[in-house]
Amino acid sequence: MKKKWFSIFSFIAVLSLAVTACGGLQPLVSNDSGEESAEPGMEAVASQGEGPTVVTGSVAYTDLFFTMGVAEPIVILEDQGGFVTRDRKFLIPTESQVMGQITSDFYTSPFTYSLTLPAVPSGTLHDVDNDGETDTGVMIFAVAYWTNTWGDPYLERRDQGGGGWSSAYASTRVSTDSDSFLEVFGGQYLVYAPDANQQFPSDFGTDEKLFTEDDPMMDLPAGWSMIDMDQSPFVIDRSENPTLDLYEPESSALDDFSDMSYTEAFDAMLEKFRNEYAFTEYKNVDWDARDKEFRPRFEEAEKANDAHLFALALRDFLWSIPDTHVGMDTSALNADFSADIAGGIGIALGETSDGQIVVRFVTPGGPAEEAGVQFGAQVTALDGAPIDEFVSAVVPWSSPFSNPEIKRLQQLRYATRFRADKEQVELTFINPGGSEQTVALDVVAERDSFGITSFYAGEPATSLPVDFEILPSGYGYIKITSFSENQVLSIQAWEYALQYFIDNEVPGVILDMRHNGGGSGWLADQMAAYFFKEETIVGKGASYDDVTGEFYMDPASEALMLPPREGLQYSGPVVVMVGPACVSACEFFSYAMTVNDRAIIVGEYPTSGAGGGVEAFLMPGDTYVQLTVSRQMDADGNIHIEGGGVAPDVRVPVTVETFQRELEGEDVILEAAEKVISQPKGAGVTPSAPPKIATQAESENAFAAGAKFVEDKKRETYTDAELSSPGVLTYTVPLAKSETLIWAYYWCTTTTEILDQNFSQIEVQFELNGQVVPLDQFAVNDLPAGGNQCRIIYTALSDWQTGENTLKTSVTFKSKINDGMGDYEAGDYVSIYSVFVP
Repeated sequence: MKKKWFSIFSFIAVLSLAVTACGGLQPLVSNDSGEESAEPGMEAVASQGEGPTVVTGSVAYTDLFFTMGVAEPIVILEDQGGFVTRDRKFLIPTESQVMGQITSDFYTSPFTYSLTLPAVPSGTLHDVDNDGETDTGVMIFAVAYWTNTWGDPYLERRDQGGGGWSSAYASTRVSTDSDSFLEVFGGQYLVYAPDANQQFPSDFGTDEKLFTEDDPMMDLPAGWSMIDMDQSPFVIDRSENPTLDLYEPESSALDDFSDMSYTEAFDAMLEKFRNEYAFTEYKNVDWDARDKEFRPRFEEAEKANDAHLFALALRDFLWSIPDTHVGMDTSALNADFSADIAGGIGIALGETSDGQIVVRFVTPGGPAEEAGVQFGAQVTALDGAPIDEFVSAVVPWSSPFSNPEIKRLQQLRYATRFRADKEQVELTFINPGGSEQTVALDVVAERDSFGITSFYAGEPATSLPVDFEILPSGYGYIKITSFSENQVLSIQAWEYALQYFIDNEVPGVILDMRHNGGGSGWLADQMAAYFFKEETIVGKGASYDDVTGEFYMDPASEALMLPPREGLQYSGPVVVMVGPACVSACEFFSYAMTVNDRAIIVGEYPTSGAGGGVEAFLMPGDTYVQLTVSRQMDADGNIHIEGGGVAPDVRVPVTVETFQRELEGEDVILEAAEKVISQPKGAGVTPSAPPKIATQAESENAFAAGAKFVEDKKRETYTDAELSSPGVLTYTVPLAKSETLIWAYYWCTTTTEILDQNFSQIEVQFELNGQVVPLDQFAVNDLPAGGNQCRIIYTALSDWQTGENTLKTSVTFKSKINDGMGDYEAGDYVSIYSVFVP
């Protein structure tokens, strides 16, 4: 699909940014020699040949993320019915999609293509001459680059980004200026006229828009024509093999400051941040202050012609912006990194949920162990400073951070790293059961204590983007490590896993998102859609508009989840495990799973808090830099991920014990997830109020309206023998949301006489959360059912509050009963329903 911004974390739909001035009304016809003639008649057009048969061209791209995750790139003949009618949900019909051939290496820009036009295409016809009469119309096509991820070789709705028309890497030029959003302002169309009686615009009208009432018109010959809209008036090209190069929009093209001086590049970069950075106001970023602070350092680097000073200045400028998505390629600073973390003292620090900073790892044989520091020791001071003060002053090499909680974890990690020339560090600590003591620890070349606290510690160096298994508990487990790898492989593995779970009636699924660096936001949303039954809006986006100088949010552009076919929709309970290494698109996925309370989020920590779309550019030395250029928001337009990330619904406590268990290879988060998924949402929570008990009239209305019974929602089933014997039966009733339910007892017999006789020996009692509900609050109806006569005693319950409610229906048979079909022993028949509300 088309993209504007790609990144190792996320990408956003791409659109063009240019506008053209249009004028002139006289159509021109181009012949094979390149000559032009004004005011062509049909004879002049016919003399140019039979029209295009094979189109060739090239696609040049500078966007550094253009090929990310692409497995099946295609060039197609794209029906422009969506643009002609301004239908943003228009789907390119399968029958109109003519596939071209990519004729060079796709991964080397520019790549080339060839597309053979069908003798008679199957596009949508549009009468665009605005003459008030109904004509056959013409078929209008662009040549466009797409990627195919789902299904067969043709583009379905998910491949098409939900619908519309191409806005980038197509033969048309399309605007994203707010005052002309998505309007075609130039480029080339391929137009098919079924006969010689059709017309097409010869230029843009005074409104500078195409296919509107003020368009001037020109005659079209029958068959194929290429229309060049970059000339005024438009030129009709009837040559047999025209060239149509696909355009990379200005907004997608790489900003390249690499040939500038250091100070020129800084000025250009700062201006880019001033205008395009998505969260300036949200994060209170003062660009003037940063100019004053950092420009002298770039001037110093330029004066000294020192690439190393330049790289350090660039790093520190970027680190000053509290945004995980902001960053650079630090390869030029590898030696600095190695020097800064070369030394250790043989411990790693962790912070427990109650705020204690403790020793979570001791390097065997290291300085700390030799000095008597034990695992779990509380640290009170480091290098002469109170421990909290020391940690808070650390600037990690993994900077910058959107989420302060994640920054704190990395500060703890880097707090015990020192340069090799620092000989000793003073540590004050309290061993478990001991008293406070202070020791001087040698700084040595040890890395074990650094590696153990990596967010990716223990993760394999290579893994599939999607992998799954059935856990010993019987629940399904899927690990998603990336949304930036081969998208076709990802979807095929994803669908295989879910189909397996559905076919084998797996009772619940745990999704492991803890080590996912992001990628395609669209792919993430569509993978989440497999857990939903209806199309769902999950967000909106806004980006900088050159015309207004403001951030523009197109009201019609929405991030959607588009569910797959019904057979691939998983409807069971879901738990999502998250952590600090879940970044950007991973966070979009995790957030999408919280919509309508679809899943429960479990983890020790929230996600990274990187909630925007990223664009890359180049600085001197071909240094890669990226910044956040789009604001991602929820369906109501609120910034929702940036800064805080996706927080766990269930926080797994961080303790000395969990640190120990994790060192021993236990997965305490997965253990918690399995416990959560085995319990319905709301378990263990006392509701703020009981559900509302209806009046008799309200109950009768709810019954007549077809309200569901509590019985309809239960998970458990029992045998006929269990149901017809005295005893206690328990039921789990998980609700997705508050709804009106019928709480009832019903008894059926073969005749009315037997029914009355039976009820002379039957006593019924209802209890709600331990309180008896008087029977005079219940409605009673006798009604026929399946050839029998039944009596139902019931009420309607509504306005359920979050938590766990208990309904107890106690039925006592005072003597042995026969319903006309069988005998039932005297005794208590008790049904207990635990109703859980998320």
